[in-house]
Amino acid sequence: MKKITIAIDGHSSCGKSTMAKDLAKATGYVYIDTGAMYRAVTLYAMRNGIFDSNNKVDEEALEKKMDDIHISFRFNPEKGRPDTYLNGECVESEIRLMEVSSRVSYIAAIPFVRKVMVEQQKQMGRDKGVVMDGRDVGTVIFPDAELKIFVTASAKVRAQRRYDELTAKGETVDFNDILKNVQERDYIDTHREVGPLRQAEDAVVLDNSNITIEEQKKWLLDKFEEAVNK
Repeated sequence: MKKITIAIDGHSSCGKSTMAKDLAKATGYVYIDTGAMYRAVTLYAMRNGIFDSNNKVDEEALEKKMDDIHISFRFNPEKGRPDTYLNGECVESEIRLMEVSSRVSYIAAIPFVRKVMVEQQKQMGRDKGVVMDGRDVGTVIFPDAELKIFVTASAKVRAQRRYDELTAKGETVDFNDILKNVQERDYIDTHREVGPLRQAEDAVVLDNSNITIEEQKKWLLDKFEEAVNK
């Protein structure tokens, strides 16, 4: 069976990562979480005082540090999925915290950050047999991907999912704060100058506001089979 490249783009908190991980596991493909890469850069910036009190990024300081930021993925046999590593440290849990989520769009909008990350992502997927999710995978990173999926859901549904995820981890969060963060991220992601979030012309759209995980898995596998057998 031929190997293809699968690009999954869409709005924040649509479950793109879970979707991509499940599809990679079902197909034996390699999963690459581009969002986690930007989250890792954000975490590095937070740890190194590159954000000020108003969440403004010291871009000059960050650009000087880019060569010191090394991101990799390692398979976690207990989870059956890869974890994200920042300079050799597993940061998978930390990069999912609200503190990182509220800042990541600012980092992802910086042109030199995107340039470095996109080059790394292209290298990771050069041999095909990959599932990659993010904001500009089907439009910038892999415009020739054989299967492109654009995922969306209402802002309230996405905020509720994020709220449930964080409270399940024991975090104390406010739903309205999360909804505001989702809406702000949508605006930033769709209006940035470099690699804005947009649907590729040949992408298949999935609105998963009202479908189950099992229905979604079946839909994805059906689209995969169609693409492989073209």
